[in-house]
Amino acid sequence: MIGDGESVPDGEVEGLSETDLLELHRWLVLLRTYDERSLVYHRQGRIGTYAIFWNHEAMQAGSVYALEREDWIFPSYRESAIGLLRGLPVSTVLSWWRGHPAGWWNPADWNVASICVPIGTHVPHAAGLAWGKKLRGENACAIAYFGDGATSEGSFHEGANFAAVMRAPLVLFCNNNQWAISTPLEAQTAAETLADKAVGYGIPGVRVDGADVLAVFEATREAVARARAGEGPTLIEAVTYRAAPHATADDPRAYIDLERVEEEKERECVGRYESYLRRMGVLSDEGAEAVRTEAAELMRAGIAEAEAEPPADPALLFEHAYAKPPGSFQQDLAELRRILDS
Repeated sequence: MIGDGESVPDGEVEGLSETDLLELHRWLVLLRTYDERSLVYHRQGRIGTYAIFWNHEAMQAGSVYALEREDWIFPSYRESAIGLLRGLPVSTVLSWWRGHPAGWWNPADWNVASICVPIGTHVPHAAGLAWGKKLRGENACAIAYFGDGATSEGSFHEGANFAAVMRAPLVLFCNNNQWAISTPLEAQTAAETLADKAVGYGIPGVRVDGADVLAVFEATREAVARARAGEGPTLIEAVTYRAAPHATADDPRAYIDLERVEEEKERECVGRYESYLRRMGVLSDEGAEAVRTEAAELMRAGIAEAEAEPPADPALLFEHAYAKPPGSFQQDLAELRRILDS
């Protein structure tokens, strides 16, 4: 949908007003700002290991914009900040990365499930919730996000197969950045595309440019409409190339194509969309700067709020481990408190 301003013409998405286009831009900038500031906070020792999602923003913003508020989102660690698009406080997500209990939220408050760190294990959860919505006669659907590496996991197969058989209203959204940490895509699958895997489940598979927020929106909107019509799940493969490390604990220089990384940085999704909006006469320099300022202020306020949280009570480690805690827990807790106080 987004051209290059020269040889490739721009397209238009039916049903999106100028207000919608600008709101999508605000979402993209919010996610980009969160990601870039989180990397700085990690380097300052203010959060722990962090999974970078730079240049994945179009996949997240475009797909969520195609949902309704009653629809459910099941994020992986690569979509850790996706709840911000539903109004989840910045401080909550930052607290999650800080390992603080304030980083937990009630999924039912936002229709955003807990961030899933194990690879693909949330896909069956999303399939089950979507099926439950169908059994209740509700109009809601669910979307599950996962990387290309997850398509090699049993949980992905089980969730996709179950959703297909039950015709559950589910969107299976694969952010294919072509690297499962250091494993390239061609080393983990013989399929020509990951969208081709949909054939095995009897569902549609769609391949889309993951750096084009409008193309992602349109593909997801069609998948959501199909789900609501009772036609079952759709697999979306959003294709991009990972232009940042897998996480802050990773040094990709040993395995990644550095020339390709530089090429991808030239066409990263936020700048690409801003250029599109300017060609459309929708975005001004002043408007773009105002959006960036708003996002930066939200981040500053969020980190201040997260860091103002008092230390967590160590008793939380014991309180919900067993329905009937063993008597030794009191001694264990006392010993832990002694160590922490020393």
